[in-house]
Amino acid sequence: MNFKILYKVKIIAILIILQYSVALSQATYKSGLIPGINFNQALSSNWKINLKWESRLVISEGNWSGKPNLCFNYAFSEISAVVSKKSGLNNSFAGGYLIRVEGDKTAYTAIQQYTIVKRYDTFRLGHRFSADQTFSDYEYTEIRLRYRLAADFALNGDTVDPEEFYLKISHEYLNNFQGNSYDLEIRFVPTLGYEFTDNNKIELGLEYRVNSFIQDHLNTDVWVTINWYYARSHIL
Repeated sequence: MNFKILYKVKIIAILIILQYSVALSQATYKSGLIPGINFNQALSSNWKINLKWESRLVISEGNWSGKPNLCFNYAFSEISAVVSKKSGLNNSFAGGYLIRVEGDKTAYTAIQQYTIVKRYDTFRLGHRFSADQTFSDYEYTEIRLRYRLAADFALNGDTVDPEEFYLKISHEYLNNFQGNSYDLEIRFVPTLGYEFTDNNKIELGLEYRVNSFIQDHLNTDVWVTINWYYARSHIL
């Protein structure tokens, strides 16, 4: 299978969906910033832990057919810890916990993941299958089943080396079950990254989200993501 052709087809499909959602007069949107920090620490030759902090800032929201409603609202912050175990040459299992703080509200999420990463001559392709369950005192328990396809490409040569840029593209489907309702969300995220060293890099991306397919109108979110990654391979 030619993965480059497959990826082009998926990109065209998601862009068509996004353009269709914008064209609908009842479509709503939300946009803003999602900054995050990721820290990876090796625990042994096969085990590692990822600690992550992420916040969401809303800058604009409203209807596509109306005037932009500019604002600057802090939405929430999330802190997570995920432990993973390499179970083969290209795959790993992971599990963890996430805490979301939204004003005086707190929600707790259990996370389970299975990841497959394959290396090709000029790019890497990753498949991530995951599930999570969110519990809180103010909403029904939320269960999500997710699949993400991601590829990263070196922009100089065949591999990503220190002091070089790279491109990462991901495409994700989220099935959301909460109470008696079901929703589907599709995400498309092109990202430009820069690797300072083998264990230190930064990524700037544009994340498109489309959801509420089952409801009366579509909702489109556009987020600018800024993530810093630092990894320590030295075992504790």
